[in-house]
Amino acid sequence: MPTLHPTALISPDATLAEDVTVGPFAVIEGPVVLEKGVTIGGHAWITGDVVIGEGSHIGWGSIVGADPQDLSFDPSTKSGVRIGAKNTLREYVTIHRGSKTGGFTTLGESNFLMTGVHLAHDVHMGDHNVIANNVLLAGHIHLGNRVFLGGGAGFHQFIKIGDFAISQGNAAISQDIPPYHMVHGQNQLAGLNVIGLRRNGFDSEVRQAIKSASKLLFFSGHPIPHALELAAQREWPEAVHRLIDSVKNPSRKGVMTQ
Repeated sequence: MPTLHPTALISPDATLAEDVTVGPFAVIEGPVVLEKGVTIGGHAWITGDVVIGEGSHIGWGSIVGADPQDLSFDPSTKSGVRIGAKNTLREYVTIHRGSKTGGFTTLGESNFLMTGVHLAHDVHMGDHNVIANNVLLAGHIHLGNRVFLGGGAGFHQFIKIGDFAISQGNAAISQDIPPYHMVHGQNQLAGLNVIGLRRNGFDSEVRQAIKSASKLLFFSGHPIPHALELAAQREWPEAVHRLIDSVKNPSRKGVMTQ
């Protein structure tokens, strides 16, 4: 049987694996699914069409599945949250459900969200990301894999954040962050996340190719369309093609350049 604190409130519509643990004064409301090994901290509120994957931890006072902070949102909308396996949400994280019928806010696997992180409606996050304290992600953001976002940074709605990107704390970002890059301040591209690339197994040849492509695309002075034409004339490893594709297919906000 699950380990349930006597003060926890569990909906009869919820489905809990046998080894789930729910802490004091937590509320599990509606058709929530808690898979094997999930732990829910005290005073957390998990509500609605929410699935939390195997081995995930939801910290004290966190809220998962609440309505979007959207003045036009209809509370009768059928939407939810999907959280994969081995995610850690620390204290007071908030994750809101999708804003449209059939829509979901999603996390992949093995993400670490520190205290006070906010994921708005329809955010889609990949795997192995580290999101530091009090980071704010607005609605409809797509965030890749192995990204690090520094504490207190804010990210505007609809942007894309590429794989292996890193942001400085307190950054204010309203354009796409290309894969492999560092950003700071207000939409300022700082260069490549060289240490992150090295730590994640990119060999020196691939790192040099990424560096060359970055210089061409963002720091050569060429307009993006011309830089892409020049890039198309060269042979690149697959990692660089992912960078080029992110520039070819930006969000409505456009990709950050300098």
